[in-house]
This record gives sequence, structure tokens and C-alpha cells, in this order.
Amino acid sequence: MSEKITQTAGRNQLGEFAPMFAHLNDDVLFGEVWNEAAIDVKTKCIVTVVSLMASGITDSSLSYHLQNAKNHGVTKAEIAAIITHATMYVGWPRGWAVFRLAKEIWNEEAPAESEKDAYQNTEG
Repeated sequence: MSEKITQTAGRNQLGEFAPMFAHLNDDVLFGEVWNEAAIDVKTKCIVTVVSLMASGITDSSLSYHLQNAKNHGVTKAEIAAIITHATMYVGWPRGWAVFRLAKEIWNEEAPAESEKDAYQNTEG
């Protein structure tokens, strides 16, 4: 049996302000959905990263889930292929944004030039 996923961020950050949301986040999403056995945690991590990417979410929640993916065995080569594949469906700017976060998580230096600079440098 794999490790049990637990989460307390809902209660820690919103417990008094939004107790129902905290319960749904910690007990239902992470307590039940993330621990459901039909697909493994690594696959759930990949689905989550792609879902956030498709939604245009490139904040700390995506960074958290990229780190979670790495922690559950997604390699640098796999995340690069996953982001590249998803980019073809969700849009180039989202791919760039997610690659910047992923490079930080997989301990690579972020690109020094902007996307605009990269396009200008290829126009000869």
C-alpha cells in the first residue's frame, strides 16, 4: 500500500474563516480523492499539474503541485515532455510560464532572456 496523503493547509489557512472549505480541501480532496486507489499518486500529480496549467494557474499552488510531482517520481525528462505535450493544447504562453516554475523545482536556472527576446534572437 502506498503512503497516505494528508493535508492541513485548509484548516491552517482558512479553518476559522471558511471551515466548510477547509474540510472539503483537507478531508475530501486530499483525504479521499488523493487517496482513492484507482490511479497512482504519480499519475494524480501529473493530472493536477496539467489541470492547473490548462486553467492558467501559475502561482504558488502550481509550484506546490510541481514539487509534489517531483517528490512522487516525476523526472525532469517526464515533466518536460508533459509540459510540452500540454502546451500544444493549452497554449504557448502557459507552457512558458510552467517551464519557468518547473526549472526552479527541478533545480535548473530560469532562462535569462524574455520570451520576446527569444523570438527576436531567432529572426536573424
